[in-house]
Amino acid sequence: MMNSRKDQLTAIDRLLTIMDELREQCPWDKKQTLESLRQLTIEETYELADAIIANDLEEIKKELGDLLLHIAFYAKIGSEKKAFDIGDVATAISEKLIHRHPHIYGDVKVANEEEVKQNWEQLKLKEKGNKSVLQGVPNSLPSLVKAQRIQEKVAAVGFDWEEPAQVWEKVQEELSELNEEIKKGNKERIEAEFGDVLFSMVNYARFIEVNPENALAKTNQKFKNRFEYLEDQTLKKGIDLNQLSLEEMDVFWEESKKYYR
Repeated sequence: MMNSRKDQLTAIDRLLTIMDELREQCPWDKKQTLESLRQLTIEETYELADAIIANDLEEIKKELGDLLLHIAFYAKIGSEKKAFDIGDVATAISEKLIHRHPHIYGDVKVANEEEVKQNWEQLKLKEKGNKSVLQGVPNSLPSLVKAQRIQEKVAAVGFDWEEPAQVWEKVQEELSELNEEIKKGNKERIEAEFGDVLFSMVNYARFIEVNPENALAKTNQKFKNRFEYLEDQTLKKGIDLNQLSLEEMDVFWEESKKYYR
């Protein structure tokens, strides 16, 4: 059963009250700063991402709670600095959403999702006064996600391929160039061309509507599950994994595919 809007607001109010009490009474909470919370927030965000990949709704709820606590914490510190409070945070995002959805709150007409995204990027440029379309891409983003965001942003202003086949041709071209550099053995050039291959693959993923970060995360988890199955089976049989040949390991690996696809 879902909570009513009144109950939801009551729960948020309770969290803010607890945050006030912890900031005043708890030695650990008293010491925290915007800077000290930063890395913890990053870790909590990754834990939420893990729960989403696992499609664990109960865990997603818990991790969202952890992030909500961080938001309340940052807002509390902001209020102590007389810079902003949780109301200012909520107001700012509400105003931003209204401004960036003129097709809902204004008279702008859009034909599809792509036009919504293009309008969004154009409005962001005007709001922030950025001189470059790419100025809004955070430097600290993981490289795979950063490549995706870079490509999305330049595509929003028309710098893009027209067909998926063109992008796939570019992937093949980059693979060929990588192969040539591998033959020559120049490590620096190999790294550069390998980066180009990854960048072009991220671009192709966008065209075939695959999120590359999610796809790789799921593959990582699948590999982890299969290898742990291999370890578990050898342990049950009293076999030392280190003593198995690759061919013997592969028997268990193939078995694991029945359970983890």
